[in-house]
Amino acid sequence: MTEKKIGVLIGGSGLIGGTIVNYYKTQHPETVDIRAPSSKKLSIREEKDIRKYLTEIKPDFIINTSMANLGSSGQLAYEVNYLGPVNLARAAAVLQIPYIHLSSAATLPAGPDLREEDTLPLGPELNNYAKSKLMAEKTIQLMAETEGLDYSCVRLAIVYGAHDHKIQGFHRLLFSIADESMPVLFTKKETLHSYSNARKLPYFIHHMLENRAEFSNKTFHFIDKNPVDLADLILTIKAYLQQSSPREIYIPYWLAKMGKNSIVVLLRLLRKFGLKATLPPELMFLDSFYRLQTLSSEKLQNSSFIDPLPEESIYTRLPDLVTYYLTRWSQQNLIATHKETPKMDKTVEDAFRNDPHSLVDSIHTKGIAPFTTMKKKG
Repeated sequence: MTEKKIGVLIGGSGLIGGTIVNYYKTQHPETVDIRAPSSKKLSIREEKDIRKYLTEIKPDFIINTSMANLGSSGQLAYEVNYLGPVNLARAAAVLQIPYIHLSSAATLPAGPDLREEDTLPLGPELNNYAKSKLMAEKTIQLMAETEGLDYSCVRLAIVYGAHDHKIQGFHRLLFSIADESMPVLFTKKETLHSYSNARKLPYFIHHMLENRAEFSNKTFHFIDKNPVDLADLILTIKAYLQQSSPREIYIPYWLAKMGKNSIVVLLRLLRKFGLKATLPPELMFLDSFYRLQTLSSEKLQNSSFIDPLPEESIYTRLPDLVTYYLTRWSQQNLIATHKETPKMDKTVEDAFRNDPHSLVDSIHTKGIAPFTTMKKKG
């Protein structure tokens, strides 16, 4: 009988991580023992946690799906989206096991049919999320070239799926329409975006792990074949919910931008009175509501992976997703909770904001070699 493989997944409480864990536990329980340690057992922000846990478990592969919240500070984005993934890669390199890293279309510019290599230039003007994700991609690729790392990078677009505990991305859009808090359309006609189906992703990851020769040290866009018109999707959800809003009135970008800037000014005033308030994460990506961004799926289509659900799309999933999330949100009464902002290292915070290249160079100088102390004795 073949011995079970052990897989370690980081970020199991999220939509992507939870979906992958469920896939392995239901589809491959006899061949794969998937571990998804909580942050108490393994904090991706702590190098010693990574080394200790992975040395004890000795996994056959690592999957990283963790990410800091979209509105996170530079310090948190740096630690969770960059430093943590790099340290996981260092552990994978010394253990000589595959490392699957989940990244984002935020590392790409606007435009149609973007290829895997069409990344943004790394610079201080990028938002925290895009900057940290791009930094991780660059360093992990370098480790493959210089340190013998066997990795695969999976770049996702707008993700949809059930069992998401956070209201962000597509689910924030759905919530805004269901809550009737979107009176008009904050986009323009024919603004196309790519979407990623969370339910299909585990099949692709499993296929990559079983076919390393084909997928090793490569980046793939994992997206639905056909892009989606944002306005059409909004109006489809509106029709499905039988609501009167949002009305089919397109707000020009300059007006939407002016509204966003007004909110920023208001939040600054509130903070002067000791009131904590932050800009909704989605407003940080207001530009994307008005800019076309579609990813090329050619590389994925030409691979040996076969789509297990070829007819499934965001439109075919809408009925189930609407039912699931409306039930969940009504049960929760949508009571918001706020966590204290973690103390930040101002030196790192300033460098991350203004000179991300210096942080990347610093980590490379300190060393991205495999953790030698994790090597097997004897």
